[in-house]
Amino acid sequence: MSETEATAALVAAARRGDGGALERLYRRFAPVVHGVLLGYVQHADAEDLTQHVFEVALGRLADLREDAAFPGWIVSVARRAALDQRRRSAPLTGVGIELPAGGATHEDRADAERVLRAIRALPEAYRETLILRLVEGLTGPEIAQLTGLTPGSVRVNLHRGMAQLRQALAVREEGARS
Repeated sequence: MSETEATAALVAAARRGDGGALERLYRRFAPVVHGVLLGYVQHADAEDLTQHVFEVALGRLADLREDAAFPGWIVSVARRAALDQRRRSAPLTGVGIELPAGGATHEDRADAERVLRAIRALPEAYRETLILRLVEGLTGPEIAQLTGLTPGSVRVNLHRGMAQLRQALAVREEGARS
């Protein structure tokens, strides 16, 4: 059974009220939803919004026309939730980053915040794939599988996004030295 077929089978089971299928959908797609949300909102908000996105999506599962379309659909639900949250919230004054407790220095935190700000300034397609790769730790094939993008699109987005990220960070580094 292909990944698309497996996802469609889980969605069909979830529509029938199978709680185990709902749990498996959540475990499988929560990193993608969280990664998409991080492209728009602070870390703490992304945690809460991930739960909200699944509540909304599972409540609207009957509206999904094709079970196999779930990956792209859940990503679009996440984007809408993030944009709604951003409209309701005050502008970001800082970027909330959680680093591992051991060895995270103030400099590490500042670097992580600087990189995430730079990623958030990228076009949406690059921002999302980079966060899914760099923050959520998903591989290119996993990103494709869980978002509904083609593997080729993911490779292009990662390649172009990394190039733009390197350029943005280099420009900021230059500005900091001046």
